[in-house]
Amino acid sequence: MKKIILLLVASAILATGSYAQKYFTKTGKVNFDATSSGSPEKIEGVNRTVTCVVDAKTGNMQFAVLMKGFEFERALMEEHFNENYVESDKFPKAEFKGNIANNDKVSYAKDGTYTVTVKGKLTMHGETKDVETEGKITIQSGKVSAAADFQVLLSDYKISIPGLVADKVSKSAKISVSCSLEALKG
Repeated sequence: MKKIILLLVASAILATGSYAQKYFTKTGKVNFDATSSGSPEKIEGVNRTVTCVVDAKTGNMQFAVLMKGFEFERALMEEHFNENYVESDKFPKAEFKGNIANNDKVSYAKDGTYTVTVKGKLTMHGETKDVETEGKITIQSGKVSAAADFQVLLSDYKISIPGLVADKVSKSAKISVSCSLEALKG
């Protein structure tokens, strides 16, 4: 009987510790879309060098994005984005620090897709604002994928759009985040 109890306790310890505590990537992706509904021209950029860390135990998460890492279809659009709007030399990165509010609903040791609520603070262009959105955490074969979409008002981050192009650039931007994370070693 003692052997059975010992085996059950050992199994329980192994089962709860069978997933990593932290997951990490340097190759996450953020899409930025500020296309105005009336504009035939797309105002979209993508950054594929996003750093992200998720702590499975606490639900804490952090993203960092270098603003000059956004690539646009046209070089001139990319130049305007960096020089005139987000002022990348003055404000080189955007950051999100927050947590998965319902992290207890995610089983990092079991394959599945979980709807989560993400809350935190987004800092961009020197301004920090509260952000809350719904996202998805997918666990597959020990790997974690995270995805979320949210809207930001450019004026909240003191990003002004010159009158000359105001009809082409939306007053808000849709931000889409997707990251495939692996267990952080060490």
